Amino acid sequence: MPNLSWLGKDKVVTYHQKVPYHFLDKKFSVGNSENAIIHGDNLIALKSLLPRYENKIKCIYIDPPYNTGNENWIYNDNVSDSRLQKWLGQVVGKEGEDLTRHDKWLCMMYPRLRLLQKLLADDGAIFISIDDNEVANLKLICDEIFGAWNFIETYFWESTFRPDNSSPIIRRNAEYIFCYAKKKENIKYFKGVKSKSEGMPSLTKAKEKWKQIKFPTNVVKTFLPDGIYQKGLKDNGKNLQWELVNDVEVKDGVIITEVILNGHSYWATQEKIISELQQGTEIWIKSESFVPYYKKAKESVSRPTKLLDRDITNDYLYANTEIEKIFGKKIFNNPKPTTLVSFLCDFLDDKNAIILDAFAGSGTTAHAVINLNKQDGGNRKFILIELNDYAESITAERVKRVGGEFNFYEIGESLFDEDDFINDAVPFERICEYIYFAETGKTFVPCEEKNLLGVDDDTAYYYFGGENLSWTTLSKIKTRAKVYVIYADACNLSEDEMMKYQIHFRQIPFDVRRY
Repeated sequence: MPNLSWLGKDKVVTYHQKVPYHFLDKKFSVGNSENAIIHGDNLIALKSLLPRYENKIKCIYIDPPYNTGNENWIYNDNVSDSRLQKWLGQVVGKEGEDLTRHDKWLCMMYPRLRLLQKLLADDGAIFISIDDNEVANLKLICDEIFGAWNFIETYFWESTFRPDNSSPIIRRNAEYIFCYAKKKENIKYFKGVKSKSEGMPSLTKAKEKWKQIKFPTNVVKTFLPDGIYQKGLKDNGKNLQWELVNDVEVKDGVIITEVILNGHSYWATQEKIISELQQGTEIWIKSESFVPYYKKAKESVSRPTKLLDRDITNDYLYANTEIEKIFGKKIFNNPKPTTLVSFLCDFLDDKNAIILDAFAGSGTTAHAVINLNKQDGGNRKFILIELNDYAESITAERVKRVGGEFNFYEIGESLFDEDDFINDAVPFERICEYIYFAETGKTFVPCEEKNLLGVDDDTAYYYFGGENLSWTTLSKIKTRAKVYVIYADACNLSEDEMMKYQIHFRQIPFDVRRY
């Protein structure tokens, strides 16, 4: 398998392991939900998610900077943002002064993709939007990180139906979406797309006896223009007739008065109408002949093609209109449409999936998840990460305006200081929370007994920061358990003493788990 080399690669291939763990500080909540919006550098935020979400994210969608050369992103050609200058200086060193824009982009993306791969569930998939500027580079580093054998497909998304005509060579109207699995063999069912078949009833059967059918008020949708449609006999021009028993009023695309008509019993019995409505089927009237047809709630499923259907996914124009409807003005350049992200997130057909977007932008992914849950009653959760200052004013505000609930976080203190000792600025309770979860995978609940982290599977966990493990320390322990795991700065007990009382010593900070 070919590997891609670039200036600075040797400094970033293992950098994801060196990213310091930071706590996430909750600033406010909207509603009561496990959804999260994180404001801060996604490299740090992704590392902070590892303890709780490693191997648990079912679907990841990211829309990273395309590196076109004229974008307003912090990893730009001139490295004008002080945050990137500092990061490149620390990680890449003096070589960073000679990086091309492609080198910089690769240095930025590589450790982030490494962390995303660790977060992805064994039966999960990641989708990455990109254009021609970095498509070849992205494919090679994804093959390296996720494994070429876990490559699913490169999809083509028709991003606009009115491409720019300024280029003398080609009018670009499509972008790419890479899809990789964590473990391809574990994806049991790739949902794909719903069939566009509308379920139009066949009218080739012989005419059967007439039967009066009633459609409930405000239920039947229609393509007919607004207005009053007089009762009487309607003919579709093919020797098939339907009779409206009373007048019908159409307003805003919906028939708002009860429809009573005569129809063919083999496809439109009263019982069938009621049954289909109870199953969530949409009933439509397509023409003045008032022929009803059904758009099934449970449509047939087929696999998506490489060229995604713009009628399903929509384009940038649609996305811009979505944003303008929410905020009353244009506030974001080229957001992705919710229909595209919903389409991708629904591929794995998991109504309880955790969905992550590490380049959240305007919050499209959260909006898409909210829409999906409304459509099928799902309980999907979203996690968004956004570096820029608009994380609250645009990203979170959009999610709030479309009815989303979430917790909003800022990047907090690092667990370890620059000398790799426990950071004195971190509250004791946060340290306990981290260590207890690292040991048990369970949430820390403050105990009345000082220094006790909790008891799990008859094992008691204690943290004595700033103390040595001694008989004096043991005298402070009140809880009885079969096994004791004790964190302390050093140990004054002998091996025999620890074995006798089933004590497992963890030295601070060296034995504190690093993610």
